[in-house]
Amino acid sequence: MSADGAALGERLREHDLSAAPAALNLLESAVPGDREQAAALLEEVSPLALGGEAPGHVIGVTGPPGAGKSTLLAALLEGWRARGATVAVLAVDPSSRRSGGSLLGDRARIAFDPADRGVFIRSTSAGERLGGLAWATRSAAHALAAAFDIVVIETVGVGQAETEVADVADTVAVVVQPGGGDVLQFYKAGIMEIPDVLVITKADLGEVAKRSKREVTAALRSLGCSSTPVVTVSSLPPPAGIDELIEALAAHRTDGDLGERRLRARRANALSDYLHEHGESGLRALGGRPAAEQLLAMQDPKLDTSALVAALERHAGDR
Repeated sequence: MSADGAALGERLREHDLSAAPAALNLLESAVPGDREQAAALLEEVSPLALGGEAPGHVIGVTGPPGAGKSTLLAALLEGWRARGATVAVLAVDPSSRRSGGSLLGDRARIAFDPADRGVFIRSTSAGERLGGLAWATRSAAHALAAAFDIVVIETVGVGQAETEVADVADTVAVVVQPGGGDVLQFYKAGIMEIPDVLVITKADLGEVAKRSKREVTAALRSLGCSSTPVVTVSSLPPPAGIDELIEALAAHRTDGDLGERRLRARRANALSDYLHEHGESGLRALGGRPAAEQLLAMQDPKLDTSALVAALERHAGDR
């Protein structure tokens, strides 16, 4: 029997953090009955039901493997909890193309107190996705933002397709390590165009870290992104730069147009989900991508992603 999606959504709306595991299970399920209940859950945490955008801050953390994302997240978790913020982390791990399995090890790499009920960490498989995000991650992040103060999406870290996290998060932090050639690779891949905050780890390396900061700052300036904060941190005890990073992340959310960014995200996610279900033939049934985007722009801006997908499907069926 499927879980009651509407009840789970209502619990999240009332900041019942204990509803998070069941909500994630439902959103990740591919069972037809569960898909209907998942839509009911998302409706309960939509801007229409909430009377505005979900209050949580959705932060995307991306960067190459080995850059220190999980260690950094452990330090950020400690800093956020010290400030009294509740935190959910969606750590997306790569899956095997051959078996479909996934190590799901990020939860183990992120140090936290398992008895702390203000922290929820879930590792999920990227599945068929190369962009670092499982299909359910998009919906899960915004559902959890109704209950948690901070929702973090830590992506796989596999290259250019990581830029897709910019369609989901309110704030994107790109993490690089000094002396690893990451700056040049990111510049080539276009990832340098997406960070709202750029983080250089391993500040304890001294001059190497300082040189990387100069290189990153120059790369951002050449792209016309000189206003993007560059924060150098060290997660080793005693940690350094963590408070500055927390403040930079919070400042970006305060300064930006959150409603407009989330509206764009819902529309982009709806089109992405529609394409996943119906493919290019489904897109042609709508008259092509420009027509689909125009149709989405005509919908109520407070509708959730699943309702927008349903609108696309109705329109395709009417043509």
